[in-house]
Amino acid sequence: MAKILSALVLGTGPVTGQNFLGDNFLAYLTLALGAALAGGNLLALLNPRPDDSGEMQRAPLGRSLMQITVGSLAAIWSLATIVS
Repeated sequence: MAKILSALVLGTGPVTGQNFLGDNFLAYLTLALGAALAGGNLLALLNPRPDDSGEMQRAPLGRSLMQITVGSLAAIWSLATIVS
């Protein structure tokens, strides 16, 4: 019972002692979220969606640029962590 409880709390397997989804799970998660944040906002700036009247609505430029910057920094930092 103690092995199963420690596996749930620590994220390790009860028999093998390996971490759940590897040792770099947090780095991979940060890479995915940062790249999605940067990529989604970049696409929103490049390809605005049409509204009901047929005109294109642009995403707010300042907020989008800030989110692209933060997402890119997170993705680059996590990629450097994974490579090193």
